[in-house]
Amino acid sequence: MQTHTASSTTWILLLFLTFYGDAEAASVLAARRYLTCETHSAYLSCDYGYIKIYSANYGRTDRTTCSDGAPAHGVANVHCFSERSLKVMSDRCNGRRSCSVPVVNAVFSDPCIGTWKYLDFAYQCLPYKRSVICEYAEGEISCDSGVIFIHHANYGRRDRTTCPHKLATTSDCYFPQTFSLRSRCNGKKSCRLSASNHVFSDPCHGVHKYLEVTYSCSLNE
Repeated sequence: MQTHTASSTTWILLLFLTFYGDAEAASVLAARRYLTCETHSAYLSCDYGYIKIYSANYGRTDRTTCSDGAPAHGVANVHCFSERSLKVMSDRCNGRRSCSVPVVNAVFSDPCIGTWKYLDFAYQCLPYKRSVICEYAEGEISCDSGVIFIHHANYGRRDRTTCPHKLATTSDCYFPQTFSLRSRCNGKKSCRLSASNHVFSDPCHGVHKYLEVTYSCSLNE
């Protein structure tokens, strides 16, 4: 089961105000919050733009959410947090039009054994530019006005339809390159990229990969 709530997390807003300023903080305020119970799947989609995850926790912070049929001890722990939740959601969903994530221990690990958990997450659809470069190919990202700012990058494979190939055998190859590409491309008008194991190393042997990048053109040169 997945539900939506309009509330937002204050500390996330303060974090974005500190590091990114008013514009990004406004995006946090506009982000919608969703709750998905354990054993179900979280579904994210954008009619326009691309997914940006702002917060995520797999655990439990109250006694009422996803509590139907739960024994008392299953909802007693309201301080259940999984520190890797945000990374898991970001790696799987950032920069995509749609995304499905199983809300299970196998994906997030189990932060509190015996507790009935749920995934509490917030995201928004933002109008980024997107570029995909298939393995062994080269490409360029550029800005007609302003300069490049990288929002997300992954070298691997997150679906089986992008860059079709007989070796597109998995959709679970996550190898984030966001910080690497920020150091190479941020602040430039254009940036040449090569989708190659020689550049990024090989995160999933025997799988045909691709480099996907979402970015925007910042006017702050």
